[in-house]
Amino acid sequence: MSQDKDKTGAVTTTGHRWDDTLEEFSNPLPRWWVWTFYLSAIFTVVYWLFYPAWPVGNTYTIGIPGWNSINYTATQPDGKEVQKSTHWNMRALLAKDMNDLHAKQKQYFDKVAALPYEKVAQDAELMQFVNSAGKTLFSDNCKPCHQAGGQGKITFAPNLIDDSWMYGGSYEKIHQTLTGGRRGFMPAFKEVLSDAQITQLANYVLSLSGDLHDAKAAKAGDALFHGETAACYFCHGADGKGKVEMGSANLADKIWLWVNIPEDKTVESKVADVKNVINAGLNRGVMPNWDTRLKPEQIKLLTVYVHDSLGGGK
Repeated sequence: MSQDKDKTGAVTTTGHRWDDTLEEFSNPLPRWWVWTFYLSAIFTVVYWLFYPAWPVGNTYTIGIPGWNSINYTATQPDGKEVQKSTHWNMRALLAKDMNDLHAKQKQYFDKVAALPYEKVAQDAELMQFVNSAGKTLFSDNCKPCHQAGGQGKITFAPNLIDDSWMYGGSYEKIHQTLTGGRRGFMPAFKEVLSDAQITQLANYVLSLSGDLHDAKAAKAGDALFHGETAACYFCHGADGKGKVEMGSANLADKIWLWVNIPEDKTVESKVADVKNVINAGLNRGVMPNWDTRLKPEQIKLLTVYVHDSLGGGK
């Protein structure tokens, strides 16, 4: 740093001296730095005047009204839209950005709501929106039970990406499921059938899907299944393929929901698992109705997403 000198050419000092020879020079700050400091101070004062700045009790100064206002459309809990104007702050700015985003999304939601399912699926631009918004809706509402990819979980929630649909996989059936929910039920047979009869039925059920079983016991179970003693055919059909209108399981495929038969390695373990279901019945297939939480256009978009994007609809 250069040193200031007086008119005689001597270097100026503060007048402080130590040990006779040690002096403190007087070197002023660079002029550009001084002006930058002054401008920063002026800017700070101006900012305090125009924008929220100082805390005052349990509130804060809001600045000069009109200079820092944020105007946006807010959606109330009852669905009505109202115009709001407030002073600038990060919360208001976020509210404005969110409402602007919702307004843009609403255009696409309205298009989905106005078109038939098939037309939505054929519109590439709309399907981009369905994939984006549907993934978010599915993650927020369906993921806890059906898992992130819709693969479901054995003993808990159905797989939505295969071709097995207990209540039907058409657009209309999926929409009906989302709107009204489902409540599956199977009565317990432990008070109706003997342990030997339940063992026979379990073997017959396993035989329907070509799984490991005792052929002799399965033959006796066949009579029970189609007879009036157990009358399983009434819900599951004479062929064991279930009935969509009742939501009864297809016992003739290799897709299992309430017991993890593929993980069982022996006949004994498979029979034991199926017997547990027949003995105790089922009252776990409960899915809540979503028409009280989601808007009609959201349910329709989710219907298209599950049917076309997850790939399990038919």
